[in-house]
Amino acid sequence: MNTADTISTHRARPANLLWLLALVGAAMIPWFTGSTFHFHIAIMVCIAAMATGGLAVIAWVGQLSLAHAAFAGVGAYTSVLLVTRLDVPVLLGLPAGGLAAGTVAFLIGSPLLRLRGVYFVLITFAMNELFRLVMLDIPAYSGGSSGIVGIPKISVFGQTLSRHQDVYPFMLICLVLVMGLLVLIRNGQLGRRFAAVEENLTLAESSGIPTARTQNLAFTIGSAIAGFAGALLAHYIGFISPETFGFQLAGSYVIMLVTGGRLALWGPLVGALFLTPLPEFLRGAVEYQHIIYGVVLIAVLRFLPQGLAGLPAQIARAKGGRP
Repeated sequence: MNTADTISTHRARPANLLWLLALVGAAMIPWFTGSTFHFHIAIMVCIAAMATGGLAVIAWVGQLSLAHAAFAGVGAYTSVLLVTRLDVPVLLGLPAGGLAAGTVAFLIGSPLLRLRGVYFVLITFAMNELFRLVMLDIPAYSGGSSGIVGIPKISVFGQTLSRHQDVYPFMLICLVLVMGLLVLIRNGQLGRRFAAVEENLTLAESSGIPTARTQNLAFTIGSAIAGFAGALLAHYIGFISPETFGFQLAGSYVIMLVTGGRLALWGPLVGALFLTPLPEFLRGAVEYQHIIYGVVLIAVLRFLPQGLAGLPAQIARAKGGRP
């Protein structure tokens, strides 16, 4: 890192601290207002941030998956079936959902990750649709088009979290754990391997990095996080169907990731915080929601190529007189 980059980094740190304080302040809003609606939005932000965080791990090795909603569905159905049919406690069903999604990703990752760029994106899109169609064809397990209703709520040590005010702290703890995992990965040796693969796959392979195993590991970790988030969503909402995990959900995760910052550590959280509440503010313009999403995405790609999470560093560079 040269002197100019070092100066820019030091100037960005106060702005990053402001971002952190802003995020903490946003997390406190539901308790200040006491509104059930605000608690619901905050819970959905936590779930979306976790799922998008899993997608970010896959992006860290240079891939973009459109099957992320399918892995969230694998986790959701695994947890729901374990809890409702085998009387497994919800606290065990949630990680079991993540484990199931991660296992599926590991088994299919090796052949899929041989594809690059648009071919990988297309095959994952097909996988997401295949998951939806398969689940529609096995109503004995998925409930078919009618879905599964009456899913048990999250319970902790025998205490059912039935109120939004009780669910929110649990979701915040889960979000902190997931973000903590992302921090450990990003700042550790594994994160450096991911960065090397994302930057130059050929060079990384010639340097002795097992690129195929590295990409498959990222795919497995990211999909497991999606499965965990999907299980949380199922037990919070109390209803799931194959349509819940269609392309619209997969696309929303991609938009959140790109808007927040595809390679930024805090990108998933910033993207989810910005876009999850947006539909609620656009209820009066439902027919224009997708257009507005498109405009937001184009604006971010044009003016903030590193996403909203990269805004502090961009401001710091601008103040430093860099282009």
